[in-house]
Amino acid sequence: MNRPVTISLDAMGGDIGADVVVPAALGYLKQDKKTALILVGDEDTLQAMLGNHGFGDRLRIKHASEVVAMDELPSKALRNKKDSSMRVAIDLVKSGDADACVSAGNTGALMATSRFVLKMLPNIDRPAIITALPSITGQTFMLDLGANVDCSAGHLFQFAVMGSETVSAVTDISNPTIGLLNIGQEEIKGNEQVKQAHELLHASSLNYVGYVEGDDVFQGGTDVIVADGFVGNIALKSSEGVAKMIRHFMRLEFKKNLLTQLAGLIALPVLRSLAKRIDHRHYNGASLLGLRGIVIKSHGGADKIAFMNAISIARKEVSSDVPSRIAEQVKAHLDKRETA
Repeated sequence: MNRPVTISLDAMGGDIGADVVVPAALGYLKQDKKTALILVGDEDTLQAMLGNHGFGDRLRIKHASEVVAMDELPSKALRNKKDSSMRVAIDLVKSGDADACVSAGNTGALMATSRFVLKMLPNIDRPAIITALPSITGQTFMLDLGANVDCSAGHLFQFAVMGSETVSAVTDISNPTIGLLNIGQEEIKGNEQVKQAHELLHASSLNYVGYVEGDDVFQGGTDVIVADGFVGNIALKSSEGVAKMIRHFMRLEFKKNLLTQLAGLIALPVLRSLAKRIDHRHYNGASLLGLRGIVIKSHGGADKIAFMNAISIARKEVSSDVPSRIAEQVKAHLDKRETA
């Protein structure tokens, strides 16, 4: 590759848009000297925010006249917003002008547009969303987190292969352990799709450890946890709600009286350390797996640090050529099943 790794950024998408994406782009380029970024959005707005940025050709603007609203129907965005910042950013990946795309925009529209523009990899029926979550032992990767509501056993098997290969590519874990999310660890528990996927995974060469339950997501010990998008999304949102509730109650308790305020002051270094360890911003950036290209979904309300982390994930996936690795591994596992 003659040019540096190049990532297109949907600069207008998300709850905050360019006010976060532009500072994140500038901050990221300061720490990564070998990457170039393309800001996609209204040229006048972006140029006024950038001024004389000093990064030369490593930071460019690609004009897009439209924006996909956060509550816009995916079908409407796909059909009517062909010059949206989201669509143009994905088009740059399709054309080869960018190696990956990052957007904080409408998840449904991003998934639909990415699938339409980039198409699916061979032998993969559906895309899946994967992200890292904090755990006692470090982090756990989980998919699918909302792309697919109803999944067959075959789809869950494909998710497991994609998750295993992605984690192997972006971490130092060479043979990730894989668990299948279920309502219990006993063989008799679970619906038919989960039971059938359990058999497929057992018969594969993946490092499958069996069923895991909801609390295992944060206990650690399993590198990749597989679920359909309905269950995975509920598990993710439930954990976010619990974290908010704990923070709320802790603030109330420390503010009760002078004694608890003093205790809070003494505990401040520990509380700050804890907050940093579970800071969701350092886990921002969900990969849309199964596509013929790299697309990273940032949280819609991400701040500068969180969006920079999403860019970093895109950079890692480009360096490891995640789509090609996924395609090779899915084909290899399918070949083994056919010859078994």
